[in-house]
Amino acid sequence: MTFYCIADEDTVRGFRLAGIRGQAVSTAREAEAAVNEAADRGDCGVIILTQSVAAGIRELVESFRLERDRPLILEIPGPEGPLADRRSLRQVVEEAVGLRID
Repeated sequence: MTFYCIADEDTVRGFRLAGIRGQAVSTAREAEAAVNEAADRGDCGVIILTQSVAAGIRELVESFRLERDRPLILEIPGPEGPLADRRSLRQVVEEAVGLRID
C-alpha cells in the first residue's frame, strides 16, 4: 500500500524528497482528475491532500470517505497554514465521543 500526494508544487516536492509520489495541481478539475487517477491504482492506500485542494473538491472527498474503504483521504495544512474554518483533530474526536479530552 502506497501514499500519494496531491497538492501545490512546493508540498508535492517536499513529499517527493520523503519518497512519496505526487502530482502538483492548480485547479479543482486537475485535483479531481488526480484523485480519481490515484484511487484507480491498485496499490494506493492513502491520498494526501492539502486543505485548500480538498476544499476545492469537497464533494469528491466526502464521497470517497463515505463510499470507499480505500484509499484513505488525509488532509494536511498547506504552505499557507491551516484553514481558519477547519476543526482540529481534537475537536472532531470530542464531538464524536461526546467527551472533552484534556
